[in-house]
Amino acid sequence: YPTKRFGEFMRSIVTMVVFAALMSGGTAAARAETPEEWVALGARVHGGYGVFIPLGIKIGLDAVDRLKAKPRELAVVYYDGEKAPCACFADGVAIATLASVGQRSLKIDPEKAPEGAAAVIVIRPRQGGPGFKYSIPLSALPRLGKMNTELDPLGRHDAVMKADGLFEVAQVN
Repeated sequence: YPTKRFGEFMRSIVTMVVFAALMSGGTAAARAETPEEWVALGARVHGGYGVFIPLGIKIGLDAVDRLKAKPRELAVVYYDGEKAPCACFADGVAIATLASVGQRSLKIDPEKAPEGAAAVIVIRPRQGGPGFKYSIPLSALPRLGKMNTELDPLGRHDAVMKADGLFEVAQVN
């Protein structure tokens, strides 16, 4: 029993140290996640790890890199498409950027994305200034659907991270 409790205590300490390192670091901290860690985190936050989660992570990491942002420095506005099955992309973006509804740095807008888009995500610095608009076209959904049905969660993550053409990005002022 004491050995078991000590093991649990040490795992808790390691978890807190890793979490603190991720929260205190800059852009490198977000990239320190392994694919297995992204899958575990995405599944824990969202309740599963379908292809929309890693696509949101990919978009979020792209924005962090382009904007040279540190944790909690970005604001995200998410627009869901009329024909999108769910707003799962937003959870992936949230865990990659550390934006959150509770901190009012992530907003799901009631306005819908334009026709032909599964989602539009606008990411900019919280303090204001130019950012980027990410558009996920409806035409990407069949490709994503195939990945979702044919691959396990880690395979989905890897396939999405390697895939090109799943979203378009444009600078916004």
